[in-house]
Amino acid sequence: MAVGVIVSTGGGKQHPGKMTPFVFLTCLVASSGGLIFGYDIGISGGVTSMDSFLSRFFPSVYKQQMADSSTNQYCKFDSLLLTLFTSSLYVAALLSSFLASTAVPVYLSEMAPAFLRGTLNIGFQLMITVGILAANLINYGTASIKGGWGWRVSLGLAAVPALIITIGSLVLPDTPNSLIERGHDEEAKAMLSKIRGTEDIRAEYDDLVAASDEAKSVHHPWSNILQRKYRPQLTMAILIPCFQQLTGINVIMFYAPVLFKTIGFGSEASLASAVITGTVIVLGTFVSIATVDKLGRRALFLQGGTQMLISQLVVGTLIALKFGISGAATDVSKNYASIIVLFICFFVAAFAWSWGPLGWLVPSEIFPLEIRSAGQSINVSVNMFFTFFIAQVFLTALCHLKFGLFYVFAGILFYRFLAPPSPTIMTAFIAFFLPETKSVPIEEMVLVWRKHWFWSKFISDEDVHVGNPEAADDRFKDA
Repeated sequence: MAVGVIVSTGGGKQHPGKMTPFVFLTCLVASSGGLIFGYDIGISGGVTSMDSFLSRFFPSVYKQQMADSSTNQYCKFDSLLLTLFTSSLYVAALLSSFLASTAVPVYLSEMAPAFLRGTLNIGFQLMITVGILAANLINYGTASIKGGWGWRVSLGLAAVPALIITIGSLVLPDTPNSLIERGHDEEAKAMLSKIRGTEDIRAEYDDLVAASDEAKSVHHPWSNILQRKYRPQLTMAILIPCFQQLTGINVIMFYAPVLFKTIGFGSEASLASAVITGTVIVLGTFVSIATVDKLGRRALFLQGGTQMLISQLVVGTLIALKFGISGAATDVSKNYASIIVLFICFFVAAFAWSWGPLGWLVPSEIFPLEIRSAGQSINVSVNMFFTFFIAQVFLTALCHLKFGLFYVFAGILFYRFLAPPSPTIMTAFIAFFLPETKSVPIEEMVLVWRKHWFWSKFISDEDVHVGNPEAADDRFKDA
């Protein structure tokens, strides 16, 4: 059943739109691109906690696992080759992002009606989390296979999500933006009418054409993105993915079994705990899907950052109390271990409904068409670079900084360590510099920046070619 709504935009226009079965299924298929990404995140940490895998490929790490409990538990997995295995995925993703511009989030933002852009775009993050959970469940199941060859199944099953996205890419239609840009005007009108579920598409179509005409006048998007009028978008494309990865979420997700094993869990228990965190991140993503287009992007960013800060500090303290500086293992009671897992789940949940999905959503919806490919390439490249960097240094940093590593990640979140009420750096950045973007058509997003208290100084009325810059409503002035 289609749900209708009239969207009020910042330019004083109204763009009709509905949630049609066609647009829902299209976005669902496109979102499946996140499955392979999530599966790779989850699978690597699981197989590197399996003794059979370690003994075959990383014998030095395996020997450290067999050492008695008096040794430094923080350093049990400290291996350059091991981290290279885990983080190599992100080097490949960094390079490919310059060519693919992160095609899936942009595709979703262009296909979705403005009032549901957040919900449908977060489908990509949901698929990432489903991929992580699937990997954790598979690792848990294959670890018990007799003969020690379960890791082969875990790695081999990566072909399944790859096959899904390959088949899906063959049936996905072009976006109206893409069709207009390539001169297929009538096809663009038909597609826009189909995905909006209405014939009343003239206003939105005109905005798409205006954006395309401006984009065609830009021959060098990589140099144009450095222009002063694009300063707000470029800043967000760099800092949002940077902050997202410096929270430390991915080291928890793809090193979860290793981390749990380090703090005293057995092999099976560590994989089971990873399943728990994988489940939490899926459920948390559903919270974001349900609220992002109602509460807005800013509210979720602000709440999530605060909750992640508290969780990191508690986890670091709990590990410090149990292992201290020496890292020598002591008996970890079931209740104590459960508390650590609980606060890790609090951290994961907060990320799942805030910085996780919004880190993909916001950059994909803020760029004008003429620099969209360059902007999204920068966004993903920064994300992959910091993901690689954090993955590469985490195990070594854990060995040297011990429980203090969690305080380091909290320090990224925390603005003044000695003043708990102070906002986090991330949260302060969002509070002051990110305007609310919910329900705004991406072709009219420039109006949001034009009315922002800080970014308006970079954008003149001459830079606005859609809507009416003087008619933007009060929501933009306060954002």
